[in-house]
Amino acid sequence: MNIRPLGRTGLEVSPLGFGAFKIGRNQGIKYQHGYELPTDSEVEELMAEVLGLGIRYIDTAPAYGVSEERLGRVLDDNESRLVISTKVGETYQDGVSRYDFSPEATRASVERSARRLGRDVLDVVFVHSDGNDLVIQESSGVVETLLSLKAEGRVRAIGFSGKTVAGARRSLEWADVIMFEFHAEDQSHEPVIREAHRLGIGVVVKKGLASGHLPAAEAIRFVVGHPAVDTLIVGSLNADHLAENVAVVTSLDG
Repeated sequence: MNIRPLGRTGLEVSPLGFGAFKIGRNQGIKYQHGYELPTDSEVEELMAEVLGLGIRYIDTAPAYGVSEERLGRVLDDNESRLVISTKVGETYQDGVSRYDFSPEATRASVERSARRLGRDVLDVVFVHSDGNDLVIQESSGVVETLLSLKAEGRVRAIGFSGKTVAGARRSLEWADVIMFEFHAEDQSHEPVIREAHRLGIGVVVKKGLASGHLPAAEAIRFVVGHPAVDTLIVGSLNADHLAENVAVVTSLDG
């Protein structure tokens, strides 16, 4: 796969990224089918396959159960070409999501994520919105705190992972990267994605397969082929499926 710049962050990503939700959590899911969490050895084998396929972007979050810890155990911090994004704002414990976007919680979350992932500096940190996109950005203090953490050198790039078009548009005022749902059946964010690209803001697409409800190959072509999209996150525990997805992307490179 051809590597792409992630906006003007200075980071480079593969057009297909790996979503690390399924290696850490199998409760409260939106996928069509349930699944067992992989063992530690299976996670190690899967991540070796991911990197072997040329995937150079991995997305995780504290809300993804033990995902961060597992990645930190198996990924080499010296792999300079690998970009990892995580999030602040949401945690998941005992089957319940809890949200805290305060400055204190934001700083503590970044510190925990850096420790779990085994990285002194985090590549990308997104705000993990609960859907109240505008309120979070305008009154919680999380944006100002992330800007400070970036200035302090704790984080390379900051962004917003939200759910509304209004929230996406507001985040263009401060974010280095945005993450939103986009696929053939929901193109509501398309104008904002184009504007972000014009401004040099990185564009990461989540749920590009509508949580597994769309045919993979067709959905991947639709998203990755969009000129304003830098990378599409796809999560899978099946290395063969990942290889098939990468083959679809590689066919577009030609």
